Amino acid sequence: MLEKAKGLAADQVFLDLEDSVAPIAKADARRNIVAALNEGGYGDKIRSVRVNDWTTSWTYRDVIEVVENAGHNLDSIMLPKVQTAEQIAALDTLLTQIEKTMGFEVGRIGIEAQIENALGLINVDAIAAASPRVETIIFGPADFMASINMKSLVVGEQPSGYDVGDAYHYILMRILMAARAYDKQAIDGPYLQIRDLEGYRRVAGRSAALGFDGKWVLHPGQVDVANEVFSPRQDDYDNSELILDAYDYYTSAEGGARGAVMLGDEMIDEASRKMALVISAKGRAAGMARTKTFEPPTD
Repeated sequence: MLEKAKGLAADQVFLDLEDSVAPIAKADARRNIVAALNEGGYGDKIRSVRVNDWTTSWTYRDVIEVVENAGHNLDSIMLPKVQTAEQIAALDTLLTQIEKTMGFEVGRIGIEAQIENALGLINVDAIAAASPRVETIIFGPADFMASINMKSLVVGEQPSGYDVGDAYHYILMRILMAARAYDKQAIDGPYLQIRDLEGYRRVAGRSAALGFDGKWVLHPGQVDVANEVFSPRQDDYDNSELILDAYDYYTSAEGGARGAVMLGDEMIDEASRKMALVISAKGRAAGMARTKTFEPPTD
C-alpha cells in the first residue's frame, strides 16, 4: 500500500499508525513509514502521517520517531480523536521541540485535526484556533457514530429509521463553519464500502455540495470519483469564469463603472463575484480548461 500510493491521482496521502495497525505492530509500522517517506516517490502529493491519539501510550513515540527521522520529508501530522484545544497545543509543543533539536524549520509541519466524538465537535472552534499549524479539520464518521450511539453499522450511510433529511448534516456543517471561520480546510472522512462507488459518489456529493474541500479515499477505485465530485461541473466552471470577466469589465471605466449588471438572464454584483471565485478556484485547482469566453458589448 505504501508503494501503490505513490502512483495514485490523489492530492494527499496519509501513512497510518492508528486504526489500521495492530498494537503489537506499531513499532514496526513507524520504521516502515520512516523508510517510505525517506525513499520518496510521492511527487507533489502532500505527505501526512496519522499518529495515535493522546489517550494511548503510543502518541509521543509516534511523533518523535517519525518526525526526528523523516521530518524533512513530511508535510503534516494527523491527530485523530481530537477532543480539546489543549491536545492540539501539546502536539504543537512537541513538534516545536523536535524541530529545534533537529534543526528543522520551526512551524513548517502542519497539523490535521480529526473530529471523531461529541466532545471534539463541541470544541471544534477552539480546536481550529488552537495553533497556527492547524491546516485541516477532518470528520471521522466511524468513531463518531459509535461515540454518540448511532444505530448503524454502515459507516457514512444514514442510520436505519432516519428517513427524512441527513443524519450527518449538523456534524458536517459544524465542522465546515469552524474551518471557514479560521481559514482551514474541511475534509470529509471515509466511506468503508469500498466497492460501492455509487454509494461513495452519493455521500461525497453531500459534503461537496456544502462546500467541503475533499473526502478521504480508502481504495484506488474511489480516487477518480472523488476528484470528479469535488471538481465543478464544466458548465458551472465556465459560468464562474464568465461572471468574473464580466464583473471586471462592467466595474471598470470602460464598462461604465457599474456595480450590478445583467449577464444573460442573471443579475450579477459583488456577491456574485465572490461566489464565482469559489467555483473558479476549484476548477483551476482541478486543472479544468474553460470552453466559453466573455465578449464585451461593442455598441
